[in-house]
Amino acid sequence: MGRWLGSLVNRAVLLVVGVVVLTALLVALAGSFLSRSELEQQAENQVATIAQLVAVELDGKLSQRLEALAHVAQGFTMSKAAFEGRANILMRRQVALQHLFDGVYLIDAQGKVIAEHPEDWKVIGADVSNRSYFRQSSVQFTPLISEPYRSYYQGKPAVMVVAPVFDHQQRFIGMLGGAILLAGEHLIEEFSDIRIGKTGYLAIVARSGIVLANGRTGEVMQPAGVASPVLQGAMNGFEGTAKTRSAEGESIILSVQQMSEVPWFVAAVWPAREAYAPATRITDALLWVLLVVILVVVPVAMWRFRLLMAPLGELGQQVHERHLGVRSKPVRVSGGSEISQVAEIFNMVMDERDDVLSSLAEREAFFRSLTRGAPIGIVQADVLGRIEFVNPAFEGIIGRKLAELGGSHLFDCISDVDRDAVIEGWQQALEQQQVFRDRFRLQGPNAGPPVWCQVMTAILETPEKVMGTITIVRDISHELEVEKDLRDEQLRAKNILSVMQDGVLMADTGGVIRYANRAAGRFLGGDEEYLGKNVFELVGIDYEDQALSHEWFLERDDLDSLYVTLRNSGSGDVLDVDLSMIHIRQGRQNERLVFVLRDDAERRREEERLSWEATHDSLTQLLNRRAFNASLTKVLSEPSQQEASSVLMLIDLDHFKPVNDEGGHLLGDEMLRRLSDLFKESVRQSDTVARLGGDEFGIILPACGLARAKTLAERLRTGVETLEIVQDGRMFGVTASIGMTELVITDREPKDVVARADEGAYLAKAQGRNQVVVMPVTVTEL
Repeated sequence: MGRWLGSLVNRAVLLVVGVVVLTALLVALAGSFLSRSELEQQAENQVATIAQLVAVELDGKLSQRLEALAHVAQGFTMSKAAFEGRANILMRRQVALQHLFDGVYLIDAQGKVIAEHPEDWKVIGADVSNRSYFRQSSVQFTPLISEPYRSYYQGKPAVMVVAPVFDHQQRFIGMLGGAILLAGEHLIEEFSDIRIGKTGYLAIVARSGIVLANGRTGEVMQPAGVASPVLQGAMNGFEGTAKTRSAEGESIILSVQQMSEVPWFVAAVWPAREAYAPATRITDALLWVLLVVILVVVPVAMWRFRLLMAPLGELGQQVHERHLGVRSKPVRVSGGSEISQVAEIFNMVMDERDDVLSSLAEREAFFRSLTRGAPIGIVQADVLGRIEFVNPAFEGIIGRKLAELGGSHLFDCISDVDRDAVIEGWQQALEQQQVFRDRFRLQGPNAGPPVWCQVMTAILETPEKVMGTITIVRDISHELEVEKDLRDEQLRAKNILSVMQDGVLMADTGGVIRYANRAAGRFLGGDEEYLGKNVFELVGIDYEDQALSHEWFLERDDLDSLYVTLRNSGSGDVLDVDLSMIHIRQGRQNERLVFVLRDDAERRREEERLSWEATHDSLTQLLNRRAFNASLTKVLSEPSQQEASSVLMLIDLDHFKPVNDEGGHLLGDEMLRRLSDLFKESVRQSDTVARLGGDEFGIILPACGLARAKTLAERLRTGVETLEIVQDGRMFGVTASIGMTELVITDREPKDVVARADEGAYLAKAQGRNQVVVMPVTVTEL
């Protein structure tokens, strides 16, 4: 094919044929487009009209059935007993409804079918209370048409039209329902059998995505495919006509018409291949005419162009002989003026080429004499990358002489590992008229290690043409070794800093961050990039109520363990930090400040946690016995300046052991936690509540007064008695025996006061439990 197109005659013929074909195609396409546009509009109008007519008629028939059913239901106004007792008689009278529906039912107020037609469906006694139509109509008290569902009759898909029935006091006593089978003969099927053309069909779909009728497949009660955006829109209320594709990928015209009586829509589908068939036949006829025109034009055009192009072949032969040196005379040929002009231009170009080659030889000799003494490698190559000249420095780098390298490709000297990437970058640079710069390995003829070189290649060109390339090569092996050592040391230092828990950052004399490890982000306010930002703008540093600036740090020598407060400007967080600082190149150029930040918060939090655990009960979060005794000792040691006395209350739970034994320890723990919450919520903030151990609790009520304390004790006893926990259908609870006593001036030891209150709790248990006993202070104690 390429050889055939090499002939100008064949190209000219191809051009003529192309113009003819293109013209004919444009005419055919224009006619096809116009006729197709008109056919498309007619087809869309036809499909839309059918969808609208079917939707209107189906709406009318559904409305007729809904109104008829509602009218009959209004005539059933009677008592509930009469409605249920006369159900079969009422059903047999509804001859008109029996012609409108596939099945007619009377349903009582509980959703049970009490009469039916036809009777051989045998659904009397079925419970339809779980059906959505029953729930909606029995709540809204309005007639409605249901969503599609599977009926009790052989599981056939259907929709139900229902109307509520009321007694004379307008109380709901049941409903009248009419079932329409989706595959029945009363309504839906007569519409699904309608055809549009030969292959077009109708489908009736609920907006919930359920197919009620499909004229193509006959399927009902199947989920509708939503691959088409038009169908997706129809489920959201769209109606209109559009071109789309079916689930099988076939182009179709789809018209959607929403129905007003029910949330359904009618979809009319007409395959585009049938709708646009007349336009296709016109196009086929035009193509046959085009083929006949081509068969006539091609032979005539080829014969004529061969006569016109014969002198050009003779010119080509003379040019070839002149190039090979066989012909020394200028080319001469007869023919048209254009061919003569080409011959004259060729003769002029050949004369100029001879002059240029002579000048180029002189310049090349001068260039080579200059490059021989250069300390870096220089390589000259032609436009194809073949080496024409190398200087002694390059010979020393590569280990080969010019005699061996001449004619070979420069890329052959590159290491196999780097060759593909270098070739790609070299070609891109030269195509963009840019200087190519890169570093890669050159491989000598032996198996020794490759030599790393810095390479730069530029194009050698004149205003008229490209002459080749000049490449400069510098051995950088030693430089790379030094760079590698430096990178290894930097990586080692960076790895050490990155795993440190202390924050490390380096800033210049203006406070601008030049380095920050990962841990420093906690102090600076997050994990964002901080390089280039001013550390003193990100955080404030305070020492002994003095804000420290970067000038303060510049004036100081190295700092070790300076305890400061760090304030984050962004988040507002405040941290107590142990800060150290050292100077790098102090007083010289590129001076740096290195800050080491250590957070002591974790140690302080651990101390606080241990202190809390030493004074609190882990289960109930109340104070433990040790903290309780300390609080009681403090109350006893403080001089009483209040008119009301302080009171100690001991609470001993009754029947707690059965809760643990029968309900399990987890239930017992939950009981103790709830009781603890009850005690804490019932007392003042100044009061002390503690768990003394097991099921025993203590409460200290400073300056409360005995009367008020007794009222509180009764409230607590009642609260404990009413607290119950249900587990596995069983109720668990406890009561409380409470002993209490006043604190008097003569009380010195906590154990004496606790003993009095404990005696009260013991008496409460002895007297039948679940009561409060106040132990008075004896005369001897006073």
